[in-house]
Amino acid sequence: MSAPLRLARRNLVANRGRMAASAGGVALAFTLVLALDAVLLGVTNQLTRYIDDSGADVFVAQNGVRNLHMVVSALPADTVDRVAAVDGVEEATPLLYVTGTVSAAGEDAVAYIFGIPADATMGRPVRLADGTGDLGPDEAIIDARAAGRLGVGLGDRVTILGRSFGVSGLSEGTSNLVNSIAFVRLEDFAAVRGMGGVVSYVLVRVERGADATAVASRIERLVPETTVLTRAAFAAEERRLVMDMSGDVIVTMDVIGFVVGLTVVALTVHIATLSRRREFGILKAIGASNRFISLVVVDGAALSVALGLLTAIALTAALVVVVPLTGADLGLAIGLDSVAKVLGFGALIALAAALLPIRQIAGLDPATVFRRGGPR
Repeated sequence: MSAPLRLARRNLVANRGRMAASAGGVALAFTLVLALDAVLLGVTNQLTRYIDDSGADVFVAQNGVRNLHMVVSALPADTVDRVAAVDGVEEATPLLYVTGTVSAAGEDAVAYIFGIPADATMGRPVRLADGTGDLGPDEAIIDARAAGRLGVGLGDRVTILGRSFGVSGLSEGTSNLVNSIAFVRLEDFAAVRGMGGVVSYVLVRVERGADATAVASRIERLVPETTVLTRAAFAAEERRLVMDMSGDVIVTMDVIGFVVGLTVVALTVHIATLSRRREFGILKAIGASNRFISLVVVDGAALSVALGLLTAIALTAALVVVVPLTGADLGLAIGLDSVAKVLGFGALIALAAALLPIRQIAGLDPATVFRRGGPR
């Protein structure tokens, strides 16, 4: 460890109040930025949870349809068999879909309504809070949190697609800030909506070892009038559309928080550096060079930023755990990109804030530190 770094660490540890104030200010600023980024990432993850958990490697939709949100996709029912016959396809599952509501006792909850085959291995709820994932006639699986808001439970009746269904299962991880998800049998969905000869999407599982992108291209070539995307590409399109429509507010808040956070970091480090002028004057009095003092300043700022970042990550991680426990339909997630962004820009701002007073420190007269009331 270099002499400036040892001295910077000794200075921080020696004055624990100053260390707590410096690192604490940085930590709170970084926590603000990381928490806003965690909200943004959590929201985008929730928006594509169904797609990500569907079990499908490829999504087949009507030509020109590239997502789920606010679209209508209609394919001839025989598309399922035509897709299943394409080389590299292991399984093809039909899916009916519409945006609607789940209603009970005069209360409504906006939901994506999916019609799935009773024996489907793709597109069904992955996690259940209660009940069964096997759908019988006139049965539905609804989100557990949506059920709580509607005041219903297993065995109760809800209205979906204008028809009464009994609640046979309560799913987890199928709600977000915008809506929830409900599942009914494909046959019930088709009967209610008059869609016996139509499917909305075809979910595809590719054969082991097959490349999903290559299979998607093959399906699109061999099954005309379709748009075929891998799961990752389909999820990316969903995120892009929804964020284009409703993410501007969140992104703006994130940018404002980032600017405010970095401003706080800069002020905290700058003030902490100026508060050590007397110490720097003593170093000059005993022969320390301006270069040495500059290294002490920079190393001290780096230590404050490092401590602040570690504290901020711990605080944000605690929020990730605690917020869902409050019952809010909001999942937070910490991304490595967010941590890297905060660390990179935070370090640059802290460095600039530490370097600004160096000229003033370099101009200190060493003799003044021995006078009563010398520089502080």
